[in-house]
Amino acid sequence: SKTAFHCVVDDDFSLFLPCVDNVDARQTLKMSVVGFDLGFQSCYVAVARAGGIETVANEYSDRCTPSFVSFGPSNRSIGAAAKSQVVTNYKNTVQGFKRFHGRACADPYVQSVKSNLVYDLAPMPTGATGIKVMYMDEERVFSIEQVTGMLLTKLKETAESALKKPVVDCVISVPSYFTDSERRSVIDAAQIAGLNCLRLMNETTAVTLAYGIYKQDLPAPEEKPRIVVFVDLGHSGYQVSVCAFNKGKLKILATAFDSELGGKDFDDILVKHFCEEFSQKYKLDVKSKPRALVRLNQECEKLKKLMSANSSDLPLNIECFMNDIDVSSKLNRGQFEEMCAELLAKVEGPLCSVMEQAKLKKEDIYAVEIVGGASRIPAIKERISKFFGKELSTTLNADEAVARGCALQCAILSPAFKVREFSITDVVPYSISLKWNSAAEEGLSDCEVFPKNHAAPFSKVLTFYRKEPFTLEAYYNNPKELPYPTASIGQFLIQNVSPQPSGESAKVKVKVRVNVHGVFSVSGASLVEIIKTPEGEEPMETEQTVKEDEVCSLLTGDPKQEKKNDQPPQAKKPKVKTKTVELPIECNLHWQLSSEVLNMFVENEGKMIMQDKLEKERNDAKNNVEEYVYDMRDKLHGVLEKFVNEDRDSFSLKLEDTENWLYEDGEDQQKQVYIDKLAELKKIGQPIHDRYIEAEERPNAFEELGRQIQMYMKIIEAYKAKDEQYDHLDELEVTKVNKHVNDAMAWMNGKMNQQNSQDLTVDPVVKVVEIKAKTKELYSACNPILSKPKPKVEPPKEEKPTENGPVNGPEPTESQPCNPDKATSAGTEQETVENKLPEMDID
Repeated sequence: SKTAFHCVVDDDFSLFLPCVDNVDARQTLKMSVVGFDLGFQSCYVAVARAGGIETVANEYSDRCTPSFVSFGPSNRSIGAAAKSQVVTNYKNTVQGFKRFHGRACADPYVQSVKSNLVYDLAPMPTGATGIKVMYMDEERVFSIEQVTGMLLTKLKETAESALKKPVVDCVISVPSYFTDSERRSVIDAAQIAGLNCLRLMNETTAVTLAYGIYKQDLPAPEEKPRIVVFVDLGHSGYQVSVCAFNKGKLKILATAFDSELGGKDFDDILVKHFCEEFSQKYKLDVKSKPRALVRLNQECEKLKKLMSANSSDLPLNIECFMNDIDVSSKLNRGQFEEMCAELLAKVEGPLCSVMEQAKLKKEDIYAVEIVGGASRIPAIKERISKFFGKELSTTLNADEAVARGCALQCAILSPAFKVREFSITDVVPYSISLKWNSAAEEGLSDCEVFPKNHAAPFSKVLTFYRKEPFTLEAYYNNPKELPYPTASIGQFLIQNVSPQPSGESAKVKVKVRVNVHGVFSVSGASLVEIIKTPEGEEPMETEQTVKEDEVCSLLTGDPKQEKKNDQPPQAKKPKVKTKTVELPIECNLHWQLSSEVLNMFVENEGKMIMQDKLEKERNDAKNNVEEYVYDMRDKLHGVLEKFVNEDRDSFSLKLEDTENWLYEDGEDQQKQVYIDKLAELKKIGQPIHDRYIEAEERPNAFEELGRQIQMYMKIIEAYKAKDEQYDHLDELEVTKVNKHVNDAMAWMNGKMNQQNSQDLTVDPVVKVVEIKAKTKELYSACNPILSKPKPKVEPPKEEKPTENGPVNGPEPTESQPCNPDKATSAGTEQETVENKLPEMDID
């Protein structure tokens, strides 16, 4: 059955309202709503908040996180930190690993790109592609799932930092052309990172959601849909989809792709061009030096971006490129487009394909929306625009649209938000068939269960007649359209099948499904046992006449619908009874990680995270020592100069020795060694710093005490002068206050005189804390006495109510003045509580 996901959007574009109408509201609001755009070259993280969707920045205040992982002798660097090491640590810095998901190391595609990589690939024990690096001073081979898991761990930290809560639930993007093996590989990577992937979402579908959910003018459900074409040209692939929009829903009609056309292919042409030019001009073999090749790649990518904005000649200059030789060249957009003519000719293929698949004419298209980094190349935009004969639309953020779409999908699937109705129908990218051994036909039988562009997610029920366990093999039935060498998806063994008591074949219903991740599975199997009545009437319908071993019915729809369909025949034959028995299924999927291996990878990732954390703490401790040395050395001849005794030279020398130690023996020490070294320095430096702080804060503390003494003295003088304001004070208590004030003044003057005669290089006679304590003590002793209010004596005012009492009568005095007040205040309180309740619920 087609599954729809629902979302609500406010008319004023305030997308999300926190869902707090259930018992577990607080727990629900703690749930994360995150979308990850896991790109070939860079990644984006989008989160849902009450205000809508937001793309969040990493620790470098950049919303783009490079898809790089670098391995060092003591830790890993991921993202921007790893990209900065791509030249200095090229052998152990990996990038572009997204294309190796679910592929064997012997895969023709892997072997073809292997020669262009600066890092090494090696087979895993299973034969899958692995990446060979030096980590913790030993050679290690990591699976693609592990490396992607590391990158997802980094993105997860970025999301947690933005949301200030743990992140578990998420939606991750994948190219629409990914096969089952590649999709399962990404799901495993998410598990390694401790993420629960609610859905693997096709990148183009994420873009359609980000586009359509905000549109307020879509046609009504019964009207003709609005057809929009989405073109996503990223760094590694080119994807096109056609989508039909109606109010509250979107439906993907068709998709097409070219996995060999992306931004990197244009970069490769530039690199090849300059390698040839520098070979002739400077006699340099660039490809023999990986470091030089990496630098040239970076410069070519910058040049490509500049050429998208400028048509004039642009320079390319690299200092100390190879053998201390500086290289330079220039190129313009026209020359670049000539070089890329073959690549540009590939742009129209997928556009024609989607139009044919969806059976659409160009005039049916409402708009053409382009996204992806490489979509900014003018020649590409020109060709797409010319093909459709209309201006291109760029209403979406070309880089962030996929991540935003994923976050929207996560909000739809999450109970943490309420949103307006919106259903999404995706498609199956490749036609899928099942084959099995057929005794009736003495060979293999097969059946196409999901044709290309069939709606997804979707379930179907197949009916078999069997006497024993049997195997179904799922495969893509059109290998030519696959960007993948193996058409097989996997084998599914239906177990515990036995004949009916009569010896006839048993009826077995098998449920096959393409799930929310776009992954095919045999999700269930059941044996229908027929229990005959005493009369012995034949219970089976006409389907029983079909030869055994063949599929005799293909039931589409929900199992509930199926039961409804079965009800009328049962009503006609009331004496027939059936019993359904669930059957176990053994799955043998192509390139599927075993649970033991996956658990081991999860455990290893946890250990590496802990190692990274320990290394960060160690580096922080080292940096603290270095920072203290530089800071204190500057201040010794600056603000602290007056407070340092004759040991200044020895302390300066110690600081200098520590600095030298940091770059020699102290380069790589344990965290505790740095902590001890800092404590040793602070033992000498802290007293100096404390004396400086005391000298800075002491005048203000004495001033505050003096101000208080002066204020109390004025009050005492006013009391002695018989001031009407203070004539209610008790003489004995005022005498006590006078003594406290005089004692405080004597203490302050004494301490000030002692301190003024003291050298600044010696610890102070009195500390700021003591002065503040004296001020507090004086306030506590004097303030309660001197601020005592004057007693109120108002005889005339007291007489008036007694005179009015008898006139007004005793009853009104007791009931009317009191009860109305109480009633009013009670009513007001009730209203206030009622007004506040909804706000509390929302919060």
